[in-house]
Amino acid sequence: MNNPETPKGKLYLIPTTLGDTAPLEVLPISIKQAVEEIDHYIVENEKSARHFIKNIAPRKSQPSLHIEQLNKFTEPELIPSFLDPCLQGFNIGILSEAWSPAVADPGAEVVRLAHQRNIRVVPLVGPSSLILALMGSGLNGQNFCFHGYLPIDTQDKKRALKAMEKESRQKNQTQLFIETPYRNDKLYEDLIKTLAPSTLLCIAAAITLEGEFIKTMTVDEWGKKSTPELHKKPAIFLLLAQ
Repeated sequence: MNNPETPKGKLYLIPTTLGDTAPLEVLPISIKQAVEEIDHYIVENEKSARHFIKNIAPRKSQPSLHIEQLNKFTEPELIPSFLDPCLQGFNIGILSEAWSPAVADPGAEVVRLAHQRNIRVVPLVGPSSLILALMGSGLNGQNFCFHGYLPIDTQDKKRALKAMEKESRQKNQTQLFIETPYRNDKLYEDLIKTLAPSTLLCIAAAITLEGEFIKTMTVDEWGKKSTPELHKKPAIFLLLAQ
């Protein structure tokens, strides 16, 4: 239990890079400053988090870091204790595996707990693959919906795609979704087979990385082109039914 006279620490949401891009090519200097000052972290993967911290703040002592892992293997009852350092006056940083914490990322639960405990949440400026993809798509940026991951089962996935396409047509709404990179090729096949030929489809892959690819065409046009190289590349898919 914290001393009521001890000011609480803050919870910083720290964007990361999508790949091995030099951090300061895509992240503002404020990210480096925050990482240099924070010793307590909540991360999805400790190895990659330490690699990112070393890249952006090479002089920071790795042994001084206190890291808690938050992923599908984390016991739910342990999560509230991850914020204990804030109650003791220490700042905590949440690091995502890919860019923005708490968006398509398990960090959202910790952020919600922080609000419940009156801990100030500080989201830091950084790239969002969803927003960059939407910006580059040419699709409706006034009305859009992000669905996260689609069902793995093929039939369930096709039903989800049809439902999104219907909603897009009715609301003139851009639909965004993602897939595990090694399943990108299968998703692409399902998109071409399932969606209406006139539906606009944007594929935004490897954003900010070497080989960045952003292209919008109708499904019919995609079907006439050679299959894009998407295997194991981080990608955002967007559709807008016409």
